[in-house]
Amino acid sequence: MLRHDRGAEFRFGKPRTNAANAEVLFLDIFHNYSQTLTPVLLEMVQNLQGPTNVEDPVQLLMKDAVYNAVGLAAYELFDNVDFDQWFKNQLLGELQVSHHRYKLIRRRVIWLIGQWISVKFKSDLRPLLYEVILSLMQDPDLVYLESIFGLLFQLLQQVTECDTKMQVLHVISCVIERVNIQIRPYVGCLVQYLPLLWKQSEEHNMLRCAILTTLIHLVQGLGAESENLYPFLLPVIQLSTDVSQPPHVYLLEDGLELWLVTLENSPAITPELLRIFQNMSALLELSSENLRTCFQIVNAYIYLSATEFLQNYAESLCRSFCDLLKDITNEGQVQVLKVVEIALKVSPILGAHMFQPLLPAVFRGIVDGERYPVVMSTYLGIMGRVLLQNSTFFSSLLTQMASECSQKMDQLLGSVIEMWVDRMDNITQPERRKLSSLALLSLLPSDNSVIQDKFCGIINICVEALHDVMTEDSETGTFKE
Repeated sequence: MLRHDRGAEFRFGKPRTNAANAEVLFLDIFHNYSQTLTPVLLEMVQNLQGPTNVEDPVQLLMKDAVYNAVGLAAYELFDNVDFDQWFKNQLLGELQVSHHRYKLIRRRVIWLIGQWISVKFKSDLRPLLYEVILSLMQDPDLVYLESIFGLLFQLLQQVTECDTKMQVLHVISCVIERVNIQIRPYVGCLVQYLPLLWKQSEEHNMLRCAILTTLIHLVQGLGAESENLYPFLLPVIQLSTDVSQPPHVYLLEDGLELWLVTLENSPAITPELLRIFQNMSALLELSSENLRTCFQIVNAYIYLSATEFLQNYAESLCRSFCDLLKDITNEGQVQVLKVVEIALKVSPILGAHMFQPLLPAVFRGIVDGERYPVVMSTYLGIMGRVLLQNSTFFSSLLTQMASECSQKMDQLLGSVIEMWVDRMDNITQPERRKLSSLALLSLLPSDNSVIQDKFCGIINICVEALHDVMTEDSETGTFKE
C-alpha cells in the first residue's frame, strides 16, 4: 500500500499519497470488521475527551489521528455516536482553544464536522457552528499588514539587483495572495511604481515574469477596482501574449494567467479588453500546453459580454476551432466543444448562428455513434441546447444534414433520437441528463409518427433523469431538485 500507485495516477491524474492509501485501507478494514473495531475506536475517543496538553505533541497527534478515523468512518458509526452531544460538550470547546499549537486540532475538528454534517447533525446547531467558524476566520495578523507592506515596498524601491527585486516581489505576491481584498487600502504606491519597474526591466524577462505574478495577485485582491489599472495592465497582457514578440517565450504563461484573472475580475467589457483578443488566433495555432487557459479566456469573454464578443470574434474563433478539431486529442476535442456549448448556453440564437460550421460534425458524430463517451456526452449537450433553445435552427440543421446524407428528414431524425436514447448512459452529470431529457421532451408535442414511435424510449430516460436530479429532504420528507 505504501508503494507509488501507478494505477491511481492513471485513474485520478496524480499519484495517491501514502496517507490516502492508508485511509483507503482503514476504511476497508473498518467496513469488514466494524463490530470488532467500533468499540475500540469509541474507547479511544472517550480517553481523549477533555483538555489536551498542548506541550505534548504525541497527545496532539493521537487526537488528530483518532478524530480523522471518526470522520472517515462517519457512515459506519452513525448508530454509535451521538454527534450532536459530542459537538456541544467537547468539539465546540476545542474550536475555541486559541493556542498556536492547537491549530492542528482546530483544523481537524472543522474537517470532522464537515464529514458528519450531512450524516448526523441537527439543523438548530448550525447557527452555533457558523458563529465559531466566523471567529476562526478572523486574521490576527492583519494589524501588521500596513507596516509590513509599506516596508516591503520601500525595500523594492531601494534594492538594485534584479534577483533581489524578484525575491522582494515574490514576498509581496505572497502577502497579497494571503490577505486578498484586505490589501486594497495599501497598494496605491505599488500600483504607481510597477509601470516604472516594468519599463526598467525591458532587458530582464525573468524580472518581468515576477512582475506579472505580482499583477495576477494584485488583480485578484483588487477585484473590480483593478479596472483602474487597465492603462498599464492591458498593454502588458498584449505584449506578453503576442507570439510575434520575442519576450512571449518567457512571459506567455504568466501573461495568459493575468489575462484570465483580469477578465474574471472585470465589471464590464471594454473596447481595449476586446481588442487584445486579436492575439488569440495565433495562440490557438500553437496548440501548446496553454490551450486550456486559452479556452478559459474565451469562456470568460463569452460570460462577460457574449453578444459583443461573438459579433467581433466568433467567425475567426470558429475557423481556429475547425482547424484544431482536425488534429487534437479526444480530451482537447471536448474542451473545444465545451466552449461552443457555453456560447449556446449564454446566447442560444447568436451562438448557434456563429458556430454553425461546427455543428454538422457534431450532428454526424451523434448519428455515427461516437465511441468516446465523454465526446458523445458533449455532442449530446450541444445538440440538446440547440434543440431546446433554438428549435428553428435545429430544423434547418436537420434539413441540411438530410440533404448531405441523402436521407429523408424523418428517417434521419429517428436515427438521432434512437442513438440519443441508446447513449444516454454516456452522460454522467445529472444536469446534462436533465438537459437531454428536456430536449427530447420538447419533440413530443409533434404529431410526427417517427417521434411518436420513440415515445416510450424518451419517457424512460426522462424518468431516469428525474430520479437523478431529485433528492429527498430528510426533514420534510419531500423531494426537491
